[in-house]
Amino acid sequence: MAFEDTFRLSSHAVILNDKQEILLLKATYGELSWGLPGGALEPGETIHEALERECYEETRLKFDSLTLTGVYYHRKFNSQAFIFRCNPSNLGAIALSSEHSEYKFFPLDTLGEVQKIRVSDCLNYAGEVISRKF
Repeated sequence: MAFEDTFRLSSHAVILNDKQEILLLKATYGELSWGLPGGALEPGETIHEALERECYEETRLKFDSLTLTGVYYHRKFNSQAFIFRCNPSNLGAIALSSEHSEYKFFPLDTLGEVQKIRVSDCLNYAGEVISRKF
């Protein structure tokens, strides 16, 4: 990789409700897909700062704790995604930004293949950060 080459870095949150379902947000841009809260790092941000900023912008949630559980390279987007297990301070206070049209909690078995792997890794975290390529 040359010095001027770039690739994307993003941080995303796995947030569970009391039924152990996963919070996903429906985008109002691109393919209008459902995805984990979070997004791209801005210059000068750490992965933790980006996660907290993106999640607050998208949902108005703040977290009591953040645990990095996995790092995933996605060839399609030439990107690295950092996945965190997050414990929100007040899960009942979700307020979406204009980037998302709705939110919903999904059972793990209803997620797409890649999302299911990333979330399963997160839920089965045993102290060692997982790294995979897709």
